[in-house]
Amino acid sequence: MSAGIDLENVCCDFGTFRAVDNANVSIKPGEFFSFLGPSGCGKTTILRMVSGFIEPTQGVIRIGGEDVRGKRPNQRPTALIFQNLALFPLMPIWENISFGLEVRGVDKATRRRKAEELLKLVDLPGAADKMVSQLSGGQKQRVAIARALAVEPQVMLLDEPLSALDLKLRQHMRAELRAIQQRTGVTFIYITHDQGEALAMSDRVGVMSQGRIQQIADPREIYNNPVNGFVASFVGENNIFQGEVQQAADGMASFATPHGTFRARLGALEGKVGKLYVRPEHTMITANPGFENSLAVTISDVAFEGNFISVHATTDTGAVLTSEVRNDGAATVPERGSRAFMSFDPARAAILPDANVRG
Repeated sequence: MSAGIDLENVCCDFGTFRAVDNANVSIKPGEFFSFLGPSGCGKTTILRMVSGFIEPTQGVIRIGGEDVRGKRPNQRPTALIFQNLALFPLMPIWENISFGLEVRGVDKATRRRKAEELLKLVDLPGAADKMVSQLSGGQKQRVAIARALAVEPQVMLLDEPLSALDLKLRQHMRAELRAIQQRTGVTFIYITHDQGEALAMSDRVGVMSQGRIQQIADPREIYNNPVNGFVASFVGENNIFQGEVQQAADGMASFATPHGTFRARLGALEGKVGKLYVRPEHTMITANPGFENSLAVTISDVAFEGNFISVHATTDTGAVLTSEVRNDGAATVPERGSRAFMSFDPARAAILPDANVRG
């Protein structure tokens, strides 16, 4: 069983500092929803308000349609997994998992049976009598999830649980977490500053900056159609041009920059001054001008990155730009010091305003 979560005009103040500013979001039952943003943006504060460890300064939080103001954490249908996992080192794994059931007065045989069922669910059969010290980092992570699931929460809250793991294990655990969430159907709210985690696992992502939610959408929409410069820059890499809108019609505009005038999609820009964003993988390095948007460059560096090759180029005005070339054997990689053109499709570039900040 899972529950939806609704935040309506939620704010949280610490003295004169506003950590969360007018957050509005509706998370569906059974959804994997991630809050993504840099440290200090307010995402963990939202998690702690949902769990009941912090009360909002204003606004309403509903879990399963019920206003939870004034309810303590143990009175809410939520389970929280911390960064450090907080497993008990002197208890065997099955007792770690069933601890919440013991507190509720469940008998030992039932606790043991439930723990073994959950160990199968998280792909750790046979680990019931092991100690925490005998487990790897990824196995400890799965035990923490099983312990949280033991009390049958309707909402699972995860506060950067993979941050202490190495890259390979993090990538493996992304798939594990997503699979567990889909098997259980429990609503997951996931907090991370890692865009790869958020994009790979989530049904939808809420990108945050300075206490405000900048955009809520599915991962493809967040990446391909960011609503402002902060989202575009935080989620993925970009080449950024400053300039001014010259002409606009039918969602497209001419954009005058020190490097030339380009055409691009026009975002929700107020006034004429903004920035043009184009991702490195959406550019081409060619011997001659390619798309409608082209500028002359000098190749300054070529970096082999495995599945792709980063080509760094300098414009005649001194700006450094990046293009990504797939390492598929078919692409032509330019030499350092050579002259070339960087080109990009107008439909793949966007003119956007800066972040939505506090007024």
